[in-house]
Amino acid sequence: MYATYVIWTRHMRKFVQQTEELVGLALQSVLWVVLFGVGMRGMIREVGGNDYMSFILPGIVALSALGGAVGGGMVLLDERLRGIVKEYLAAPIPRLSVLLGSAASTATKSLFQAILMLIVGLLMGARLTLNPVGWLGALSLLAIFAIGFSGLALGVAAVSRSIAGYHGMIFLFNLPLLFASNALYPLDVLPGWMRTIVLINPATYLIDAVRALAFGTEPTIPLWLSSIILTGFAIATMWFALALFRRSLQS
Repeated sequence: MYATYVIWTRHMRKFVQQTEELVGLALQSVLWVVLFGVGMRGMIREVGGNDYMSFILPGIVALSALGGAVGGGMVLLDERLRGIVKEYLAAPIPRLSVLLGSAASTATKSLFQAILMLIVGLLMGARLTLNPVGWLGALSLLAIFAIGFSGLALGVAAVSRSIAGYHGMIFLFNLPLLFASNALYPLDVLPGWMRTIVLINPATYLIDAVRALAFGTEPTIPLWLSSIILTGFAIATMWFALALFRRSLQS
């Protein structure tokens, strides 16, 4: 675990010291909420008795976590191509520590971005529930979700041979996962065939849980089920990343 902490610290120190990435992440958060959220609210005032800004904000947060996972994979790919990963592996540390350090830094950045988005969303009219326990629960599930998609991104980064190849492969998991979810529309208005696809998507469970925990809406999916699925997803994808990472070291 100490090796994981060291790698996480390295990535976070680099994140804080590089003003461009820090400011860029903050501006991205503001622009997503202001441009996308306000624009959509101009067409749709409320959903199920709740204002549309409160409805759509969890979906925007989930999309930012997906983008953060892609960035986390890019960090690993860059370190692979520059030979930094070999320096990690020269030390007597578990292979999993390298991946967990990257996933933990991605989750930390996602939490930072989510908090900024929530603040901007509140200023734009979103209504957060007065339940700090619910806020912590929502942020905890967001961290698990970010680790889960980091696993996918890290697995792809472990076998990619170029940055262009990485982006070509990871695109399959990005925007399609947003639109095949309940981020933009309620689950109960979807036709049966599309609802089946949406329920396969882990983002659906995060978004529904965040709406319930942070914004006080009635959950469409039981919170315990969302928690189990998100946790299982994170474990499965980190196992996937570890398997591909080990295979890349043998090739």
